[in-house]
Amino acid sequence: MCGIVGLYLKNPALENQLGALFEPMLLAMTERGPDSAGFAIYGDEVKDGWIKMTLQSTAAGYDFKALMGELEGRLGCSLDWFQNASAAVLKTNADEAAVRAVIAELAPAVRVMSVGQSIEILKGMGLPKEISERFSLAKMKGSHIIGHTRMATESAVTMEGSHPFSTGQDLCLVHNGSLSNHFRLRQELRRHGIEFETENDTEVAAGYLTWRLRQGDSLKEALDHSLEDLDGFFTFAIGTRDGFAVIRDPIACKPAILAETDDYVAMASEYQALSTLPGIDKAKVWEPEPATMYIWERSA
Repeated sequence: MCGIVGLYLKNPALENQLGALFEPMLLAMTERGPDSAGFAIYGDEVKDGWIKMTLQSTAAGYDFKALMGELEGRLGCSLDWFQNASAAVLKTNADEAAVRAVIAELAPAVRVMSVGQSIEILKGMGLPKEISERFSLAKMKGSHIIGHTRMATESAVTMEGSHPFSTGQDLCLVHNGSLSNHFRLRQELRRHGIEFETENDTEVAAGYLTWRLRQGDSLKEALDHSLEDLDGFFTFAIGTRDGFAVIRDPIACKPAILAETDDYVAMASEYQALSTLPGIDKAKVWEPEPATMYIWERSA
């Protein structure tokens, strides 16, 4: 079944409250997804020439401090990092491919959850409340965030199989539904250089968008193509460095609701997840139309 929630702040004055505003939204989706949960938050951007990587370990109590020392020594790079429970956020001026290669060699239990200048992805198995408390979601700051609560249908319940999925810089996707042609698409996208770490159909959708963007598509053009090439039922919420998008398949059998005020845009699988937001009683609230893109982005 799964639950999706997203919050995009139009008012920068609210950015210090992003996590506190979003946490009740994620918890409201518990019954739709009790297996695992996660979120992608945008903010705390690194400067040009640097990247930010979110790392998570499949082993409890992983020694990230030792790994960071090894990375600094092997790569001869500048880096900064901090740990958040079972995750570490690394900021470095090293080449992404070089960092990935060293991590793969030295730390096979560590997975790269996201890479970009803004994004951090934090996720894991357990109830949404457990995930929220583990990563101190309520204290987090940023410009926008999307989250997901999972009831597994297409693959095993694992940390790696939780949403959001990211296969490109500052790009992530969460999904309610199922894709019927994900196996064929996965094989095709691999031939185009897209790499996958799970058998989850949602990771294929994220990889598809990454491939289209690499071909020069705008986000709107990539989503247009997705309606032609992705078979199945889906509501997607997509995060980028600059914004937030929502799209449903042409049949639109998976639920979604949008709300907009002068301060924010919010979406959820059910209205109850929006009910705690300030000014929701005065918001424009509507159900997104089938096969229609809704995109909000910061001005360049």
